[in-house]
Amino acid sequence: MNEKILIIIPAYNEEKSILRVYNGIINYNKENDTNYDVIVINDGSIDNTKQICQQNNIPVINLVQNLGIGGAVQTGYKYAYENGYDYAIQYDGDGQHEIACAKDILDPLRNDEADICVGSRFIDKNASEFKSSTARRIGIRIISDLIKLTTGKRVYDVTSGFRAANKKIIEQFACAYPLEYPEPVTNAELLKKGFRVREVPVQMHERETGQSSIHTWKNVYFMINIFLSIVVVMFRREK
Repeated sequence: MNEKILIIIPAYNEEKSILRVYNGIINYNKENDTNYDVIVINDGSIDNTKQICQQNNIPVINLVQNLGIGGAVQTGYKYAYENGYDYAIQYDGDGQHEIACAKDILDPLRNDEADICVGSRFIDKNASEFKSSTARRIGIRIISDLIKLTTGKRVYDVTSGFRAANKKIIEQFACAYPLEYPEPVTNAELLKKGFRVREVPVQMHERETGQSSIHTWKNVYFMINIFLSIVVVMFRREK
């Protein structure tokens, strides 16, 4: 089966990890006879991310300014849509995600059991040693409860950026994607629209370099905003 699979790597100031992450995917392709294409979305980095990609022939789209995680990821989905990919995988540029688990989040899509599949640290306590900080886990649980309350379905790892999407979701995300809190908001939105959202256990690693795009978990303002964003999604009228 000749599938076209794209790995989308949003990168902001990931000079210390981006080459290692890219080489890890390429080496995995060679060792396992897989054919994952890669596109790095350099989100206006002010370090040497752009230069490292260019010097090492890493496929990259360089954004002229920092759009944030939502804008960078949507750029990747636009690229996937315009180039006819069957599946797209979101994959962090900081080394947190495990390329060997890509097949696990792809399988439910290939088997037509889901439209989008989330790689989760929480549905199997033995799957991943790295679970994030206590404060973040509390925030994740609150958001998970809110999505369950508003959609009737639970997503446990609501902020996981390790996700695989089929063609229908690629088209959806290419057309519209939230700039802020994209994972929890899109999880809620897709469930509201009747898409099939699935979670599977994956291994994740603690980031070694850089800064998380979510860095205000202890801030009440963050929780209020994400709460309001999900509520707005749930009451938005479809055109």
